[in-house]
Amino acid sequence: FVMVEVPGYGEVPISISSSSSQHGRVELVIRKAGTVTTLLHQARPGAKVGLRGPFGTHFPMDRMKGKDVLLIAGGLGLAPLRAPIAYVTENLGEYRDVHIMYGARAPKDLLFDYQYEMWRRIYDLSLSIIVQEPDEAWKGRVGLITDLLEDITVVPDETFAIVCGPPVMFKFVCNRLRELGLPMQNMFVSLERRMHCGMGKCCRCNVGSTYTCIDGPVFDYWSVINQKEAI
Repeated sequence: FVMVEVPGYGEVPISISSSSSQHGRVELVIRKAGTVTTLLHQARPGAKVGLRGPFGTHFPMDRMKGKDVLLIAGGLGLAPLRAPIAYVTENLGEYRDVHIMYGARAPKDLLFDYQYEMWRRIYDLSLSIIVQEPDEAWKGRVGLITDLLEDITVVPDETFAIVCGPPVMFKFVCNRLRELGLPMQNMFVSLERRMHCGMGKCCRCNVGSTYTCIDGPVFDYWSVINQKEAI
């Protein structure tokens, strides 16, 4: 992640939502939620912002090479998940089956819908999408993201999973993955918890002795399963 600053107003931590191969270019997805993000939404081309980073840990894509990969996102969780999606599309020959599972509250909340057919047809990725509250035009599946896990089988020691979304989702998705036999060390979650300085100095993001900004935000599930504050 990086820290994005509006001079005179403050900083916010934002996950990188683009491929690491795009040298000199970083894409960010920013939700309007507070003073700084509202000002960023109001900014026009040419506006000056501050950028610090990158900070924290990354998804261990090298460990997953030669294995099946489950990329599971809920809501805005598709924004940070877009980086590993880009990575596997650029290195398809180094991975086996790649499954993207994405759930949102309603069709209007789906992100990056202009890329779905590219992921499916050009890169031959498996993409499953589900919403909780369909509109009249919705033709896809309805339910919770855990419902998508009912359709898959995994070879536990040959499969890795990345889970991004609201913290309440981690427990249910990761428990289902455990039922499928996936080791907790093969599951990775991204925690974005009150990060303020990005360098472990302000102590606002600590969970016990763990600092989300330094030790995370990417953790294997085994490392955080007992951190009740985190999940």
